Amino acid sequence: MTKAILIYNARLLDEAMDTPGAVLLIDAKIRSVFQGYFTTSETVENMAKAVMKEDGLAEDSKLDLYNANGLTLTPAFIDMHVHLRYPGQTQKEDLNSGLHAAAAGGFGTVVAMPNTTPVVSSIETAMKIEREAAAIGLTHLFQTVSITKDFGGVETSHLDELDKKYVPVITEDGRDVLASSVMLDGMTKAGRKGIIVACHSEDTTLGKEAVPYRQEALEIMKNVGLSAWGTSEDIDEDDEEISEAIQKIDQLFSRANEYLALAEDLATVRNIMLAKEAGCHVHICHVSTAKSVNAVCEAKNELYDDEADYYANEADAAYQAFEEKTPFVPGPRVTGGFGVSCEVTPHHLALCGSDEPYIRALVNPPLRSEEDRVALIEALRDGTVDVISTDHAPHTLEDKAAGSPGFTGEETAYAVCNTVLVKDCQFSPKKLSQLMSANPGRLLGLQKGLLKSGYDADLTLVDPDEEWIVDSSFFYSKGKATPFEGQKLTGRVRGLFIDGRLVLEK
Repeated sequence: MTKAILIYNARLLDEAMDTPGAVLLIDAKIRSVFQGYFTTSETVENMAKAVMKEDGLAEDSKLDLYNANGLTLTPAFIDMHVHLRYPGQTQKEDLNSGLHAAAAGGFGTVVAMPNTTPVVSSIETAMKIEREAAAIGLTHLFQTVSITKDFGGVETSHLDELDKKYVPVITEDGRDVLASSVMLDGMTKAGRKGIIVACHSEDTTLGKEAVPYRQEALEIMKNVGLSAWGTSEDIDEDDEEISEAIQKIDQLFSRANEYLALAEDLATVRNIMLAKEAGCHVHICHVSTAKSVNAVCEAKNELYDDEADYYANEADAAYQAFEEKTPFVPGPRVTGGFGVSCEVTPHHLALCGSDEPYIRALVNPPLRSEEDRVALIEALRDGTVDVISTDHAPHTLEDKAAGSPGFTGEETAYAVCNTVLVKDCQFSPKKLSQLMSANPGRLLGLQKGLLKSGYDADLTLVDPDEEWIVDSSFFYSKGKATPFEGQKLTGRVRGLFIDGRLVLEK
């Protein structure tokens, strides 16, 4: 039986639209978008039924009505970077808790990283996880596969079996592939299949140099009762001993972060160069420094210049062939399969890593300087950065205290980005929708991310003006460590439709 639902009395928002209206969903797809003030259902219901009749659907087919009550209806968010800790680390997160957290955050699709126990290094394991996720009936999940088998840094033969339809992304996230020759091999195989290579860009030898500084800082933090996720504890900073301890902690983290910034910048350049040689699409994960952003920008500019030269040369050759009355045969593409994109996280956009208490918020890559933070925002504005991804990285509080890097992020992402970008930096809501829905949908080759006929009916209802206080005790995620604990944010997810089904309503 045909399943049809009409969502009316909504503000319709995507990268190209911001208008009152209604949306007709039929059998998990967007069928029609109606623009106008439909505060009651009668008029738009008749319009929807006319469309259904046009499609040859029986006149007695059931049309369910959903009153959005003026909320904003937007394409469901797509997160290209999450850690669901499954299999093997279910004390931190599992499929059920992670997908509930994603749904609560308004995400219709997530891409899960392979740094699990064991590492996901086969298409069989990836598809098994995807089937288990689908059975939960919430957010869609794509499972990535490691670039090297079991993160061993050597073997890439498992990539020969991959199918882009099921595994659109490979990555060694949590680390980088040390040997450039091995990375080139993996990228070449991915390029042939049209699979994206997502890179945690970090020179591992420089990354190791930061470890002792972090460990010493964590030990001091443990002694004085400070957390490793950037929240302010009730401590007596007037106490001379504590004040000296905090100063020492800040110095140690600053030194560690200097190594990690250089590690990111060097690896970003290397990975872009290798991708160009391999003819693959490289996606730079969680970019955090101005220099890395500039490296991506330069690569994109070079790519665009090459494409412009190619088309100009083709036009000249076609005209010459016309003049000489000879056949015109198009030449090969200059850029081959090379492409480059990148992402930033909400926490790198919102927080300055040289400020208290965020210098102690342990995450990889670290929170950066205000100069870097502003550079990331401007790179979003000018299109250098393509998407916002959460890098959702849940840990137990015990693991966080011991130094595990990362924060839980699914359930705060929209509110953080809406607060920082739209409310504070005057980004348009359409631009935010582009960054969180349309662009990641395009990169992954999905019919998602737009309010457009024929697109998947994965939709999120939000109230962009609602203020709320972050309280991690209410998170669906098992990970409760967030640097936004206790902060007031603006913008809240109120509902989620997956395949045209209402799966979450707040």
